[in-house]
Amino acid sequence: MSTSRLEAFSDGVLAIIITIMVLEMKVPRGDHWAALRPVASVFLTYVLSFVYVGIYWNNHHHMLHTLKRVTGGILWANLHLLFWLSLFPFVTGWMGENDFVAGPAALYGAVMLAAAVAYWILQRAIIASQGAESKLAAAIGVDWKGKASPVLYALGIVFTFWWHWVSLGLYVAVALMWLVPDRRIERSL
Repeated sequence: MSTSRLEAFSDGVLAIIITIMVLEMKVPRGDHWAALRPVASVFLTYVLSFVYVGIYWNNHHHMLHTLKRVTGGILWANLHLLFWLSLFPFVTGWMGENDFVAGPAALYGAVMLAAAVAYWILQRAIIASQGAESKLAAAIGVDWKGKASPVLYALGIVFTFWWHWVSLGLYVAVALMWLVPDRRIERSL
């Protein structure tokens, strides 16, 4: 399989995920600014999840450009990542509709953690296929953001049961950390 076909399929799935998330938002009743207050948490959760999908799309795109060939292991690792990303609309809606309370916020963090682990597995599959001296292996290097993210997600999950605003802050912090474009792969290409 060509890398372009894998990338096109993944791009399509990510586009559907964003579409589902935006379609889940309900239009508020009323024509005044106060009508937005009841949907504020839904909107803010959507913005956070949209940023996350954008980060995954961007980094996934760059990572796939390091591929020389696609193996079965890479296909399955990519599907594994897409599975966790496909749960974003569900956890986004649940957390937003319930004003960031413990259970939904913990599940949101768990899905973010699982997606981060799945991304790491995809990286490992590509490096195993391409070799330890591959462009991706060289570009990733120490990968402090990749190591810090799962730790921050796990802390966020734990904090949801005591201080859910701290957990939300940790989820936002991870997004902000990745929002700064990661140019390692671009430079290696």
